[in-house]
Amino acid sequence: MSNRTFNQRIAFVGAGSMAEAIFRGLIQRGITKPEQIFVSNRQNAQRLSELEELYKVETSSDLQTKQERIRSADIVVLCMKPKDVESSFADLKPLLSERQLLVSVIAGLTIHKMELLLEKAVPIVRTMPNTSATIGLGATGISFSSTVTEEQQSLAINLFESVGIVSVVEEEHIEIVTGISGSGPAYVYSFMESLIKAGVEGGLSAEESRRLTMQTVLGAVRMMELTGEEPAELRRKITSPNGSTLAALKTLENYKFGEAIAGAVSSAAKRAREMGAEIAPHLK
Repeated sequence: MSNRTFNQRIAFVGAGSMAEAIFRGLIQRGITKPEQIFVSNRQNAQRLSELEELYKVETSSDLQTKQERIRSADIVVLCMKPKDVESSFADLKPLLSERQLLVSVIAGLTIHKMELLLEKAVPIVRTMPNTSATIGLGATGISFSSTVTEEQQSLAINLFESVGIVSVVEEEHIEIVTGISGSGPAYVYSFMESLIKAGVEGGLSAEESRRLTMQTVLGAVRMMELTGEEPAELRRKITSPNGSTLAALKTLENYKFGEAIAGAVSSAAKRAREMGAEIAPHLK
């Protein structure tokens, strides 16, 4: 993971949870200073005020200030909602130049469609991070447009490595990244929620069930990380013949647990593609 410090000015267009996760991670890990970051959105001035108070970043709903900050930024990070893409890109088009690096975290929106919307060859990095970037444990898939230089590729990779790991993939595979790591934390939280509930139903207190669940998941991840062994091998080592773990695994198999996970990844990827197709559908 990179510990590099960035001097570039970064403008976030959109102030949702993903934007917050990224710049919070960058600030808390000392990668950028709050004054290097500008955050804007279209309407919610209260949200901007809260972010400014929390992180000391610069925010503004004022149109002229917003235009000046975006125009002067070295990196522009697009975090707007899909429904706002067309109108936002129309606003951005006269502000962006080929010297800037455009970073998109908009699910499903292809590089080709972004280029058509902008009508200029701005270097574009398409990413799919997840909210664990907030604590420096994010997982981000990255694809580049043909106009992104090697230096800019390195900058984008270092930027996201500062808040986790980066996987550079062909753009056609970015939706699978969405299904695995982009949406993946939600699957893990759902699994943990079910474990906690089962513990409570079995007589444990909610607090104790929560503690046991968190440590179990954390321990399993660390075992895989430290031993370098595949999950199938680690699973085999703790599954005794006719034991309790085997009984549990057979139950998961009966409920087609593996198929459910694969189906979840596939559904997330499919929906990401659909979301991208719904943006500026007149552009192909």
